[in-house]
Amino acid sequence: MEKIMLSLFILTSVLISCNVDSKSNGYPEYKEIGLAVLQDKIKGGWAGQTIGVTYGGPTEFRFNGTMIQDYTPIPWYEGYLKKTMEEDPGLYDDVYMDLTFVEVMEKLGLDAPVDSFAHAFAHAGYKLWHANQAARYNILNGMKAPETGHWLHNPHADDIDYQIEADFAGLMSPGMPNTASDISDKIGHIMNYGDGWYGGVYVGVMYSLAFIFDDVSFIVNEALKTIPQQSDFYKCIADVIKWHKQYPDDWKQTWFEIEKKWSSETGCPVGVFNAFNIDAKINAAYVVLGLLYGNGDYGKTLDIATRAGQDSDCNPATAGGILGTMLGYGNIPAYWKQGLAEIEDMDFKYTDMSLNRVYKIGNKHALENIKRNGGTINKKIAKIKVQQPEAVRYEKSFENMYPVELIDIKKNIPDEFEFEFEGTGFVLNGGANKVNKDAPDKVLEASLYIDGKLIERSTFPTNFTTRRFELFWRYNLPKGKHKVRIVAHDTQKGFYLRATNCLIYSDTPVEHIHQ
Repeated sequence: MEKIMLSLFILTSVLISCNVDSKSNGYPEYKEIGLAVLQDKIKGGWAGQTIGVTYGGPTEFRFNGTMIQDYTPIPWYEGYLKKTMEEDPGLYDDVYMDLTFVEVMEKLGLDAPVDSFAHAFAHAGYKLWHANQAARYNILNGMKAPETGHWLHNPHADDIDYQIEADFAGLMSPGMPNTASDISDKIGHIMNYGDGWYGGVYVGVMYSLAFIFDDVSFIVNEALKTIPQQSDFYKCIADVIKWHKQYPDDWKQTWFEIEKKWSSETGCPVGVFNAFNIDAKINAAYVVLGLLYGNGDYGKTLDIATRAGQDSDCNPATAGGILGTMLGYGNIPAYWKQGLAEIEDMDFKYTDMSLNRVYKIGNKHALENIKRNGGTINKKIAKIKVQQPEAVRYEKSFENMYPVELIDIKKNIPDEFEFEFEGTGFVLNGGANKVNKDAPDKVLEASLYIDGKLIERSTFPTNFTTRRFELFWRYNLPKGKHKVRIVAHDTQKGFYLRATNCLIYSDTPVEHIHQ
């Protein structure tokens, strides 16, 4: 069957034609693609990311600030996909988050309102972290998108979350990068902002371009045109492209260059002053590292994106999905598809969606998107009105906010808790807990006062799925000394708020260098 699909792919590719505009910078005005080829590429994208996340799963955040050495084995064998799907279903968060958004569109249409997407993942049964969880809490407590992803309301705005969930936007927008960006504008701002949002825009556009171009380097470079040049995300990826040209045969040298320049975390309160780094741009750099140095070789691409470390399951998932789209399902090597047929009818946990189902629905959405954006469909051919990438608007998270100190606290908060700091902002890390893990969950309440003024009264669920990711935070305070007071309300025996540490910001960076 695989040989038949490959032959069909080659035959149909020969029949593809395009009409090139002399002012198009190499882009055809229209691109004709066989429906069988289109379906094969959509399957390649969804299967590719599933293979990638499974491969990198055992390494996720086990190698922070270091590459995974060549001698370190990473398993891959017949039956491994099924074993992982059954025993570690939570690994596939970047897939089932995608599928949540696909399901909304299937039920409500491609123009489903943003609140429907926000509601769907906020009320889903799966666990979330970082920008996703902060957004979920915001939604469940009455905040609307896009405020839910804005850095003033979400300390994880620059984290990787939408970047690992944007695959669907590109897969339903073949050859239409700006349409993919429009989808990302609506959905990506539910949980991210600034560089965190740009990560999703960039990924979605790479998928979109992978339908009509077969040069990985071209796709990586052209997709970057959608990102504003003044952004750090643009500068980071542009550096990776530059270093690849400088060190074309040594991905590890480029990895070192990435670490030297781009490994400093300023946003995520878990990653600042820590080797852990879930920032979108550095993990996107690892994706691009894999794509450029893999140069179309599927296994090499996955392996490099994984061995770069940090979020080393999501990064090969992204790289594997983009390359899988470019190559098509039929051209993903059999070694990497071993056992894939066993899982293609298995629903991803927390969803009613399997790979086989999303292959069909994804194809349906792509065809609909082609038609509504100036293309046409006949019995065998989709004629796509090709879009040239355009830059999205500029936005920046944590502007003029520099981490200067991390104060260790590690104590339960009594009825009242006070501390002082000097700077322009803070994030108090911690959460709600219960003494008896089997006790029913409760929702605690506490108020934040800064310099004697009531700032907010917030709820703190002990339930992990609906938890508030940090206790309190505030940015853009007047520079100077501040007193913070936390007042706990309705304290109950067996339940407590615990503060772990406090991250302090100022408006200028501090260099702690021993002379």
